[in-house]
Amino acid sequence: MSDLSVIYEDNHILVVNKAAGLLAQGDQTGDESLVDIAKRYIKDKYQKPGDVFLGLVHRLDRPTTGAIVLARTSKALTRLNQQFKDRIPKKVYRAVVSGTPESSARLEHYLKKNSSQNKSFHYPKTTPNTKHAILHYRHVESLKSYHVLEIELETGRHHQIRAQLAAVGLHIKGDLKYGAKRPNPNGSIHLHARSLLFVHPTKKEEMKFIAPYPDDVLWKALAD
Repeated sequence: MSDLSVIYEDNHILVVNKAAGLLAQGDQTGDESLVDIAKRYIKDKYQKPGDVFLGLVHRLDRPTTGAIVLARTSKALTRLNQQFKDRIPKKVYRAVVSGTPESSARLEHYLKKNSSQNKSFHYPKTTPNTKHAILHYRHVESLKSYHVLEIELETGRHHQIRAQLAAVGLHIKGDLKYGAKRPNPNGSIHLHARSLLFVHPTKKEEMKFIAPYPDDVLWKALAD
C-alpha cells in the first residue's frame, strides 16, 4: 500500500516516522514529499474519493528522520497549529556527533538564515536579521569515535540544532553543510526526532509518540 512508516493514526491525526531524504512538504524541486505520500496512503487505505485533506503542522529537515504529526481534519490542524505556536508540544531529538561534548549544556546563539545557501549562520550577539536560538543537550552515551546527545529546543529556528552544535565543535555525523568530514552513504544526517508529545486536538489527552531509530549500525547500537 505504501512505504510510509506510520506510528499512530486516527480520524484526526497521522503520526509518522519520516525517512531521510524525504521533503516534509513540496518545494521548488518538485520532488515527492511526505505530505504527497501520506495523502496517497490515506486515499488508498480508506478508499477516499477526490482530494484528501492533510495539514502539515511542523517540519523536519530533508536529511533528518523521526516523528512528525499531520492533521487529517481542519479542526485538528487549527488546534495543533495553536499548540505549536504556544510551544506546548515537547520534541526530543537524538544526534550522533563528533567532537567533545560536555555532560550537559545550554547553547545560546543568534542565527541568520541565508536562503540562497539554505543554511543558517551563528553569531554570539544579536545583529540585523538574526533570531535568538536556545537549546539544551545532554550527553547520553559514546559510540566508537562518536557521541550521542539528547536535545531539546527552547526556540524553533531554521537548522537550529545543526547550526548551534556545529558552532561549539559538535558536528552531526554526515552533515557536510555544517562541518562533518564525510557524508553518509544515503545522504542522511544522524539527527533523529526521537519523541513527540502533544495534546490530542479532540480527545484533549496528552499523547507521546516514539519514533524507532533508522536502520543504521550506529543508531542500532544505542541502549534505548
